[in-house]
Amino acid sequence: MAKHTAKSQVDWHCLSSEEAVAHLDSHPQQGLTIEAASAGLTRHGPNILMETRRRSPLILLAAQFSDFMILVLIAAAVIAGVVGDPQDSIAIVVIVLLNGLLGFVQEYRAERAMAALKQMAAPMASVVREGNIYLIPAPDLVPGDIVKLEAGNIVPADLRLLELASLKVNESALTGESQAVEKRVAQLHQADLPLGDRLNLAFKGTVVTYGRALGLVVGTGMQTELGKIAALLSGETGKTPLQKRLARFGQNLALVVLAICIIIFVAGWLRGEPPLVMLLTAISLAVAAIPEALPAVVTISLALGAARMVKQNALIRSLPAVETLGSVTYICSDKTGTLTLNQMQVDCVLADGANRPVLQGVEGMPWRELGWAMALCNDAGIDASGNLTGDPTETALLVAAQKAGLTQSALRQELPRMAEVPFDSDRARMSTLHGEGDAVLVLVKGAPESVLPLCVDQLFANGAGSIDQAALHDQAETLAQQGLRVLAFALRRLPQLPDAPDAVTVETGLTFIGLAGLIDPPRPEAAEAVAACKAAGIIPVMITGDHPATARAIAVRLGIVDDGGKVLTGSELAALSLEAFEREVDSVRVYARINPEQKIKIVQALQDKGEFVAMTGDGVNDAPALKMADIGIAMGRGGTDVAREAAHMTLLDDSFATIVSTVREGRRIFDNIRKFVKYTMTSNSGEIWTIFLAPFLGLPIPLLPIHILWINLVTDGLPGLALANERAEREVMRRPPRPPQESIFAHGMWQHMLWVGCLMGGVSLLTQAWAIHVGSAHWQSMVFTVLTLSQLGHVLAVRYERVSFFSRSVFSNPALIGAVLLTFVLQMAVLYVPFLNPVFKTEPLGVEEMAFCLAMSSIVFFAVEIEKWLVRRGWLYSRS
Repeated sequence: MAKHTAKSQVDWHCLSSEEAVAHLDSHPQQGLTIEAASAGLTRHGPNILMETRRRSPLILLAAQFSDFMILVLIAAAVIAGVVGDPQDSIAIVVIVLLNGLLGFVQEYRAERAMAALKQMAAPMASVVREGNIYLIPAPDLVPGDIVKLEAGNIVPADLRLLELASLKVNESALTGESQAVEKRVAQLHQADLPLGDRLNLAFKGTVVTYGRALGLVVGTGMQTELGKIAALLSGETGKTPLQKRLARFGQNLALVVLAICIIIFVAGWLRGEPPLVMLLTAISLAVAAIPEALPAVVTISLALGAARMVKQNALIRSLPAVETLGSVTYICSDKTGTLTLNQMQVDCVLADGANRPVLQGVEGMPWRELGWAMALCNDAGIDASGNLTGDPTETALLVAAQKAGLTQSALRQELPRMAEVPFDSDRARMSTLHGEGDAVLVLVKGAPESVLPLCVDQLFANGAGSIDQAALHDQAETLAQQGLRVLAFALRRLPQLPDAPDAVTVETGLTFIGLAGLIDPPRPEAAEAVAACKAAGIIPVMITGDHPATARAIAVRLGIVDDGGKVLTGSELAALSLEAFEREVDSVRVYARINPEQKIKIVQALQDKGEFVAMTGDGVNDAPALKMADIGIAMGRGGTDVAREAAHMTLLDDSFATIVSTVREGRRIFDNIRKFVKYTMTSNSGEIWTIFLAPFLGLPIPLLPIHILWINLVTDGLPGLALANERAEREVMRRPPRPPQESIFAHGMWQHMLWVGCLMGGVSLLTQAWAIHVGSAHWQSMVFTVLTLSQLGHVLAVRYERVSFFSRSVFSNPALIGAVLLTFVLQMAVLYVPFLNPVFKTEPLGVEEMAFCLAMSSIVFFAVEIEKWLVRRGWLYSRS
């Protein structure tokens, strides 16, 4: 938090720009020195708003033991230790501590992951220091820094404006005024002016909508006007919808479990069991069965999932976005840069009656002359670093010529430019004049409808011949209908350089050379991503400001529409009322000549039809649509600060394929949360049924408190958490999106939890009854082992929702297999390591007893496999 300084009390708007700069020991052109900026950061603190303090590791650890039932269990264990066997109490407390430590490690990892994401998402600022321009994180700004602003920036700190060009700032976030305010530099003279009238200041958090400026940082962090408002506010981060639903479920379930535990306590007491043992048993069962950690598990899964998404070039700004990605039904994507490369390329060249995909074989006419025209009638160039500079269309022509073996530098030496007739929009062409020995070569480039009427003949392989204007016009039109930008090239040879070269004297009697078709091509991975969308039940939609023909051509190449697919233009959209548009929106896959404001109409129409919309955008005007969309997606490379702040997610590589990858990852994360909940709640159900039913079947209490807590630690802990690492199932992108309001317990999950829990309880009680019947003294150890191993078999079966365990690689999730093996070894240690027997009240099992336990515990695994087979056949839990 920024520290308070006396300088923060200055009425900066009443100082001239020179006085303000001097007051902060800065310089309007040079800015601060690096040393002064570093000292300022130490003195004033980072340029951030006060927020809820992150919990220290110690507090995070203590929070693991703050649950009421855990505190009751620890207290009961201590009392039992005082009046009874201290060894039992110590063991119970140790297991509770281990369980808390496991939860602490997971939450600590999640908090660190979210902190790293937040740091990555910090806005950047363009600052002048020591006369150089640096792009630095906005939190590193200090009073006295000189900051450059341009349209689309979020003002990173409170600034006294020093220079500006038509600067307009939207201050609605601060003042409520919806109209952008036109700023000025002049000194003001009234100290108590309202914020909206301090026209020579720009405030942190407001948005530059037009123009550019240079400003002096006069306030950072909590010393800004926004910081003063933030000081009045406090609040916790909101929970995700899934967390809220699970929290409500957990509260309701807790009441049921507590009622069952009371019944167990009373029933055991009435049967003559020791009251203290029954109390500990009931409390232990409550601790194990009440799913108080479910919302925390969701947070951990979502946070770690968001951290993984960064590796896939997607920066998540809010956790609910991870949860809801799996519900997306429409992805509305910008064309340029997201579906395409944002890099013009020559797609085909046409000369001498032939159409080629690339320029090649330039040693003969007319291909040589076409290469000359593309490379020389061109103002693009290559800088000292080898990078292309100039207009995208001209750089594309230059690259095509270079790939054909024509280097611009060599051509310019051979055919030096002597003069030019620059391009203008009225003529729609340009001409360059080059020395060719004693003669002059004129090269002309422009729109076909502009160049062709000036041509009197055409260049062929054997020289100039007659020209068929109509046929060439048709060829150019065909290319244009394919979405290509078409350019025509022509030449003329003059005996000498005209005295005053102009269009009238130079651009007549031309010889036509050929045509070039250019396009901003689709990204190589985009077509596959579009196909993946369709297979996943997601409808991809293209939105562009380009010409309808270009939009259709790219959409056809990507598979978004067929050849005759409908393209709705911005003017057509504007003519439709929202109601009329909603009747058509289902059938439109391509929008052309759309302005950013119209994206809001598209989002609203789709949402009104019940769709779940992801929308991309990069400009200031895209922000409202990004905020309205269910998932707003900003561009990380070319996007504005405003768009990134409004969005739920930022693409670090601006690629459509990344959106599809995040949808896949979102579905995987939600699937794994479902699997964890299914596994944990079924295990808890099994423990409850085992202990609850035993007294009513005339059996003694089958498990001691230490057994219940051990099962909760080793089975819920390691294997359960390892489920979060489960890979996406193969059909994850071959099923329809999940309805946003669908319960996490849908598709037979609650039925599974009940019947498999009953089965676990039944298998355990059957083992107990058999062992007592045959006179085994180890019946309690056998029940303990069967229940533990049943849960291990269950976790292996539920790692796949529908397909058989045997149809996939066993080792595709090494963490889970490792956790299961470790848990099995630990359970064997509890049975067969002598010094652990008195701690856990166990006895070593004989070979026959262990074989019986293994056989009984495997029943759960095979029963769940049969359940999945019935689901695959459509006989169980069929989806509507």
